[in-house]
Amino acid sequence: MTGYCGQKMDKPLKEMGMRQANRTSVFIVLMAAILALGGMAIAKSGFYLGKHEGDTLHMVEIVSRMAAGQLPHIDFMTPIGALAFAPIALFKANGFGIGMSVLWAQVLMALAFVLPTFWVAISRFPRLLAAPYGFVVMVLILALVHGEAESGVSISMHYNRWAWAAAYVAIPAALFVPQFARNSLFDGIIIGLMLSVMAMIKVTYFVAFAPVIVVALLMTGQLRAFGIAILTGLGVVAILTAWMGIGFWLAYVADLQTVAGSANRAAPGLPLASILAAPAYEGGTIAAIAGVIFLRRGGASAAGMGLLLLIPGFIYVTYQNFGNDPQWLLLMAFILLAHRPDQGDERATITGIALMSIAFATPSFLNLAYSPFRHFNADVERFTPLISGTPDNADLYTLTARAIRVDATVALDTEGQPYATWQDQSGRDAPVSFKGETFGNCALDSGITAYFTDVSGDLTEAGYQGAKLFTADLLNSFWLYGEFEPLTGGAPWYYGGLSGFADAEYLLVPLCPLSVEARELILTEITETGADETLTEVRRTPLYVLFEKG
Repeated sequence: MTGYCGQKMDKPLKEMGMRQANRTSVFIVLMAAILALGGMAIAKSGFYLGKHEGDTLHMVEIVSRMAAGQLPHIDFMTPIGALAFAPIALFKANGFGIGMSVLWAQVLMALAFVLPTFWVAISRFPRLLAAPYGFVVMVLILALVHGEAESGVSISMHYNRWAWAAAYVAIPAALFVPQFARNSLFDGIIIGLMLSVMAMIKVTYFVAFAPVIVVALLMTGQLRAFGIAILTGLGVVAILTAWMGIGFWLAYVADLQTVAGSANRAAPGLPLASILAAPAYEGGTIAAIAGVIFLRRGGASAAGMGLLLLIPGFIYVTYQNFGNDPQWLLLMAFILLAHRPDQGDERATITGIALMSIAFATPSFLNLAYSPFRHFNADVERFTPLISGTPDNADLYTLTARAIRVDATVALDTEGQPYATWQDQSGRDAPVSFKGETFGNCALDSGITAYFTDVSGDLTEAGYQGAKLFTADLLNSFWLYGEFEPLTGGAPWYYGGLSGFADAEYLLVPLCPLSVEARELILTEITETGADETLTEVRRTPLYVLFEKG
């Protein structure tokens, strides 16, 4: 069989002696996964975090703004797409607490993925792979941790899991020759929708995988599906443009450009070279290259070429995601196992490479799959509300020891500290001077609830309720804890720049912030723009310094 540009197409798997999956059993597995994983999470009647409280506040701020009718990119700055938070905001806007909104949103997303996942499973995968494939997609959507092997429950970076799920659906639909069921209309709509989901959750995934999906559709001869996918994607763009206007897309691009040029968030993890060749990742990279070689030797030319083209995208997405967790390893295993020849040395070798990939992926996947059960078994006596004093956020909890036990990291080799004589040799950057003052090198490690509660309370007692605060720190979340106004154009998480500063009435400089680096970058930029000339100190406490804009 020959496809685009003479590329030899792979044989449909039913021609290789593999049998079609039982459709009923695949559907039962998908629904059972939702019932077990989603049901176990919801049954807790609240969301109990084990880590990543700062990321959670970032999510709460975005969801709260969207539930109030604000639009991402237009009313506030974020490089994350609107679909990453829209399902949560839907429940929040309809009276659910923020904790239950998160858990129900995960179930809603899983239900939305059932039919696309079911179709790809029964049309692309043989009997022994279809149900496990579907289960993996459901786990990615319904997990209560972003991955890795650290067990603490977290909603942080949930959008990465959802975008991976979309990639797990779109890539096999494009790369695999339709085997057991053919419907170009379904295929095109599913691929177009999944690409739209990636673009509207986190554009990194769209950039990494859309070109490969296009090539894969051409290589496998799915020309009609290719055309329908394009029309579907254009239809999504048209609907969103009619709803939110062309300015939405321009603002989205501007937010992405801000992050791309950011000094602190362009890549939130290891360097790219480490993702390729560091000990923790080198095995997966070698397995991928070996998989390409032996797929092509085994006669699966299109699958081998497709996997080769996917490797840069896999590595790029891993590099861009915090934690650098290679969630692509199981997808590669499915590609390999689905395209083994019937017999011969290549079959055994490809099987071995796939098993290696599964072994590398197992710690992270088990952590994902077990997280709803770990959440259900959490001892509620050890938790306290993350956001104090707000009833609609009262069902979001974190460990008391992390919320109100205040620990900090303090540099002891700076001026005025016991080891100041070592400052010149330590390699530490010189502290930033702001309005003639150098702030100490202190950063909070825990106590985020105590931090926001105490500062908000002090500001309120001092008569600043209703003020618009711009914080020289990673988060600008005081309005969630007190009667303050969120900033128009503000950024729930500091990605660089001074988003929202123009709308602020006051600059708040924490003396021991969540991030010293973020504080210094912000103060440096304020100074460089000359905006410091308009600031007047109006309040100083052991926790912060407050400047009023003139």
